[in-house]
Amino acid sequence: MDDINLISLFDLSTCSFQELFKNVSAPWEALKKIAPFLSSISLGRIDGTVSPQAYLVNPESIAIGAGTVVEPGAYIKGPCYIGPNCEIRHGAYVRGNIIADEGCVIGHDTEVKNSILLKGAKAGHFAYIGDSILGNEVNLGAGTKLANLRLDHGVISIRWKGNKISTGLKKLGGILGDGVQTGCNSVINPGTIMGKESVCYPCVNVHGVILPKKIVTHSSSPENR
Repeated sequence: MDDINLISLFDLSTCSFQELFKNVSAPWEALKKIAPFLSSISLGRIDGTVSPQAYLVNPESIAIGAGTVVEPGAYIKGPCYIGPNCEIRHGAYVRGNIIADEGCVIGHDTEVKNSILLKGAKAGHFAYIGDSILGNEVNLGAGTKLANLRLDHGVISIRWKGNKISTGLKKLGGILGDGVQTGCNSVINPGTIMGKESVCYPCVNVHGVILPKKIVTHSSSPENR
């Protein structure tokens, strides 16, 4: 990964909403475009199967694609776009400003807000995804938390190649490239970037920039990531 950019992290060639990423230099800038993008597209169409025991708040600003199943007890607040063939499982909490492409899973007790999920991204159990981007076929182990706020509530910066890059954001979770996998109960700290096909072990506290195909363990140091 020579630079932190969209090309190094994601294959967007089959993305259903490529215009969301146009004129985006740093990947976290796409998060600022979620709300304007959702306000610019047609919402209010429910083509999937939604349980009568699910809760849809502001349904006129919710789109759910064909083949998607929303189970009893799921809570979905618009505006949001959920693509085809997704699973929104019992107890899922979709808080708004969500864009999920085809084949995504938002699982039991998983909370999501102001985030982008590319094709096949899965957060099946007890996850928190705040102000984050999950690449194609990302899989979050049960209990993974993508923390989005510093304890001092300061602006989140990213250290890369000896430089400190300010994102200008006080809320920024993780940016996980295509094929990333996290172990159960791992914590992804604010502003963490994980390159394509990188892996973190269960119960690991992850921060910084993780290079593609690297494995982060308890003994990993920033220097060998």
